[in-house]
Parts: sequence; structure tokens; C-alpha cells
Amino acid sequence: MTVKKPSPTVLAVIPARGGSKGVPAKNLAPVAGIPLVGRAVRACLDAAGVTDVVVSTDDPAIEAAARSFGAGAVRRPAAIAGDTATSESAVLHALDAFEAERGRTADVVLLVQCTSPFLTAREVAEAVGRIVSGTADTAFTAAPSHGFLWRETPDGATGVNHDKAHRPRRQDREPEYLETGAVYAMDAAGFRTHGHRFFGRTAVVVTDPARVLEIDDPHDLARAKALAPLLDEPATPSFADVDAVVLDFDGTQTDDRVHLDAEGREFVSAHRGDGLGIAALRRAGLPVLILSTEQNPVVAARARKLRIPVLHGIDRKDLALKEWCEAESIDPARVLYAGNDVNDLPCFHLVGWPVAVGSAHDSVRAAARAVTVTPGGFGAIREIAAWLLGPELNTPATPLAN
Repeated sequence: MTVKKPSPTVLAVIPARGGSKGVPAKNLAPVAGIPLVGRAVRACLDAAGVTDVVVSTDDPAIEAAARSFGAGAVRRPAAIAGDTATSESAVLHALDAFEAERGRTADVVLLVQCTSPFLTAREVAEAVGRIVSGTADTAFTAAPSHGFLWRETPDGATGVNHDKAHRPRRQDREPEYLETGAVYAMDAAGFRTHGHRFFGRTAVVVTDPARVLEIDDPHDLARAKALAPLLDEPATPSFADVDAVVLDFDGTQTDDRVHLDAEGREFVSAHRGDGLGIAALRRAGLPVLILSTEQNPVVAARARKLRIPVLHGIDRKDLALKEWCEAESIDPARVLYAGNDVNDLPCFHLVGWPVAVGSAHDSVRAAARAVTVTPGGFGAIREIAAWLLGPELNTPATPLAN
């Protein structure tokens, strides 16, 4: 009789303190609409071999965010929550708490850093595989480098990894590896024995140098937001991800142009396809709201035509959106908000699915979790409706009101 060996317990620990001097509330800072702690949690949950994910934190807001993305949370005591506390101390504390609560022993433990926003599930899984397979006791992500390193000395600069009198070609040099700080995998028993992340045989998990970024200051965060549209896998929400849709008006449902007649009256152009998409969303039972700073009566007229509520002439759209969500008992994390310009960014930071239309300002595209192919005013809302309800919206069987 063959007895199947049980799968190993692989615990990913994500240290995420509330205090940060370089970037205030850093671990909650959004990149492409997802807080850094959420991005780390997703990479771990999506990685093959990882069985459990916990966030070690001293901050209630980070704990709530971690749980909202599907991770467990371990409240870190003050003694190991300061600037001088080591990551190893947080991992060991989380490991003890996990094993005490779950009543089982972890075979592999991971240290995963929120500050590496472009960590992939593949890299996490590969690090786990090195330990589970027995080919290594510890593993870490690193990027190949052919750079020439120098050190200044009293006698002048000298080569660290090369002879300055000999400059071999790149193709003639073996790569060296730069530690990324993103993920470390360790045999759990060995980690308890040695107390640090490197012991025994260590393996390198090679990552793409283009994805290497550690967020330590506001400039790093700005770079991460700019790079996210290029490095993240395209993602669009499904019907199961969203409980309400909130739409900006100018530049989102229009092409952002205003037409004036001789008396100074303003006119805008709306897309009939957007009306079809909004009608389909209403029929599917999704609440839809127009939220706009514009006071022009055309906004209210369009809302009446579409038979959806509107809040317009709003100075603080984020406060209005928060109040609307509370009144409707809707979790903002389950709201899709579509916008196009910088006055939409506070709402982007509030909701779970910030969406930029294809013609949106660059800063808005960078903050979005998803971006439409279609520009605002040319059917972008219909495209969003197709994400939620299916591609049959592209060829509707029966006409819908628009």
C-alpha cells in the first residue's frame, strides 16, 4: 500500500510596519490602484506551493488591508516593531504565532517584502520549489548584472569586481547577481536553528532586471506608479468583483470638449454605446452613479436620459463618494470608479477598482488598476460594461435604451 506524502506547509510572511520615515504610510501606498501590501499578498496567494500567507504588522489599517486581500494577520508587538527591529525577528514571531494558532508546523517559511512592487507569483513559486525539492536550504531573488563596480580609496578609485587595466566585453564576463530584496525562502527548521535568512546551501532565483525596484523614498514610489502600466499583467474586473459602478462625466462619458453657441450655452457629445452599456449594467442589477464636479445642467439631463442617479457640482468627489457608499451600504473596495483626470485621483485611492479611460491623463493611467482601450466619449463605458457582463455587449441581440 502506497501512502501519499502530505504536501508541505509553506508559510509566506510579509512584514509591514505602520511607521515609515521615507514614505509615510508606505505599505498602504497604492501602485496601479493596489496598496503595496496588497500587491505582495496577491503575489504570494497566486504562487504555486504557498499554503498560507500572513502579514506581520503593528498597524490596524494595514491589518485590515491584508485581510481584505485574503491574507491572515499577526499583530507585531512593539518590541519588534521599531526602526531597529530585524525582518528575521518579525518572521520568527509570525512563525510562532501561526504554528500556535493552526496547530501545525511550517516546513518552509518565506520573507516577502512589500517594498518590491513588481514581485511575481512565478518568482515566489520558484523560490518555494528550491526548498521543497531539497536542492537548497535557502533561496532569494536576484537580478543578473554585468556592471563594473568601483570603490574610492585614499589612493584613488579601484575596481571591486574587475581589474581596471583590463576591460573585457560584456559577452566575455560571467554575470554577477544583485539581491533584489523581494523574497527569501528558507527551510523553516533551519531558520529556527540559525536565526537568519542565509544558511546551508543557497540558491538564486533569477529575475528580470527591468522589474527590480525597492521603494525607499517618494521618488521610488513615483517610478513604481509610472512603470506599473508597463510591467503589470493587464487586469480587468469581472461581475463578481464589483458591487457598484461610479462614473465621472466630462472626459469619461464625453470627449472632454465643450461646444458653445452664440448665447454661451454649452453642449457636449455623448456616445450611444455608453448608454447601451449603462442600460445593461442597470438590468444586471448593478447600481450606477454619475459623480461630477461639473455644474452644467447637461450632466443631470444625461443622467435622467440614462435613468441613473447623479451627484454633480461636487467639489470633494471623494467625500461625496464615501458618503454615497455609506448610504447605500456598499464597500468602497467593491466599487469600480471610472475617470480621466487628476480630480479623479482621490476617488481612485478610495475604491477597489480605479479605472482610467484610454484618453486619461498620464498620472491617472498610472494610478489605475485597469485602463480601457477606448478613449472617453467614444464608448469607454460600454467597454467597461463588457468586462463585467461579457463580450456579447459588442453584438447585442436586442436594442437597449441609450
